[in-house]
Amino acid sequence: MEIDVLARQGKGIREIARMTGLARNTVREVVRGKSDGQYGPRLPRSTKLDEHKDYITDRVERAGDQRLAATVLLRELRARGYGGGITQLKDFMRGIRPAPPSEPLVRFETPPGKQMQADFVVFRRGPLPLRAFTAELAYSRYSFVEFTDNERADTLIACLERALLYFGGVPEQMLCDNPRTIVLERHAYGDGRHRFNPLLLDFVKHYGLQVKLCAPYRAQTKGKIERFHRYLRESFFVPLQTQLGEPVDAVTANREVRTWLHDVAAHRVHATLKERPIAFSQ
Repeated sequence: MEIDVLARQGKGIREIARMTGLARNTVREVVRGKSDGQYGPRLPRSTKLDEHKDYITDRVERAGDQRLAATVLLRELRARGYGGGITQLKDFMRGIRPAPPSEPLVRFETPPGKQMQADFVVFRRGPLPLRAFTAELAYSRYSFVEFTDNERADTLIACLERALLYFGGVPEQMLCDNPRTIVLERHAYGDGRHRFNPLLLDFVKHYGLQVKLCAPYRAQTKGKIERFHRYLRESFFVPLQTQLGEPVDAVTANREVRTWLHDVAAHRVHATLKERPIAFSQ
């Protein structure tokens, strides 16, 4: 509008450009009616991610309802020659499938050697069940995983023993849920005095391990291991299953998970600690 007014006053293109601070070409286009003075839409720029977008879309679609972590795809893309960063990858993935809002959890920290959180997580039910026993040291977030097809008491004891061997020591207490493989009756002998499963009781007495039970139906109490379950699913299980294209069995999962635990999980920069779990175990 300002250019039109000045032009009608008889001022030349050079003078209008000087008075408005605009380029002479811009003023000339407005005066000749070729432009409204506004910038056109910004043309999309090519990025390092462009040649990999079909691959990313296919991987996300094959994951179905399961969420595939951007860090997993970044490792795969690096192997394919991608030289860009994770930010543009996350932006592109967000356009394919927005991330669901996460539930807020109250965090609490424990000193070194104080607590180990342990649990089972179900990956598949039915005729080919698949579960994973998980244990995580609360202070360092250093983790252990063993896949199984059941949650029997003898399986739990064997997994616990291998977890302690893997960690190279025994923490002061184990925080866990209330299945009958662990506790037969809460507060059976008074407030806080529970009747534990005899197999578990023999095990914890042998190792000098205290058992701390979560409040029933309060999975948030052991939030560290619950968050690790999501990480295990998104960073390990979903990528493995979508790559294989068939149901993963416990033998295959256990063969692959030890490498993942050592090379990926232990070396990731933990979002809360801002440190790598492996740094606390050395």
